[in-house]
Amino acid sequence: MAHDLSSIGTHPALVLIDLQQGIVALPLAHSAADVLAASARLADAFRDNNLPVVRVRVAFSPDGGDALAAPIDAAPPAVKPGPDFATLCDEIGDGPTDLHITKRGWDAFHGTELDLQLRRRGVDTIVYAGISTSIGVESTARHGRELGYGQVFARDAMTDMVASAHDHALSIIFPRIGRVTTTDAITGAPAAA
Repeated sequence: MAHDLSSIGTHPALVLIDLQQGIVALPLAHSAADVLAASARLADAFRDNNLPVVRVRVAFSPDGGDALAAPIDAAPPAVKPGPDFATLCDEIGDGPTDLHITKRGWDAFHGTELDLQLRRRGVDTIVYAGISTSIGVESTARHGRELGYGQVFARDAMTDMVASAHDHALSIIFPRIGRVTTTDAITGAPAAA
C-alpha cells in the first residue's frame, strides 16, 4: 500500500532512536509494544516510498572505554548490558532503504556518519520516533535543528522512562524545533475511531 508522505516534506527520512532489546526492556512510561508497532508502521510507509529508514542503536565497546564518563548529579538507571542489549528489535523489520548507525552516547549525530548519510541522499526533513523521548530523541533533534533539518516528531511512536520528561519534550521542546504529530497523520492513514 502506497502512503502519501507529502505532508512532511519533499525529501524526508525516518530516524528511529534506540529501538533495541536492552532499551525496550527498561521500565517505560508507555507500552514498548505500542511504540514498536507505531514505529514499524512508519518504517513500512517510508520503505513503501523508497525513503531512508535509519535505525540508530546505542552500543559500547566491551571495556566501556568509549562511554562518556563525566561528573553528574543524577546517575542513569543501572543497566547491565547483556549480549542482546544492542540487538535491533525485529518488530521494525529491515529493508533496502535502511541504514544502521551506532552511536556511543545520546545524540545520534555526534561522532557518527548520520549527517553524511542523510545529506548524500538529499534528505531535508527528519521524522523521529524511538526511546527515550527526552534523551536520545531530544538530543538528536536539538543537533538536527542546528544542522538545518526540518523535523517532525511522531508522538505516539516514542516514550521515555519518565512520563513528565516525555511530556515536557513533546509540549515544550519539540514544538520549538519542529512539528509534533501522529503516526497516522504522517502516513496518511485514517485516524482510528
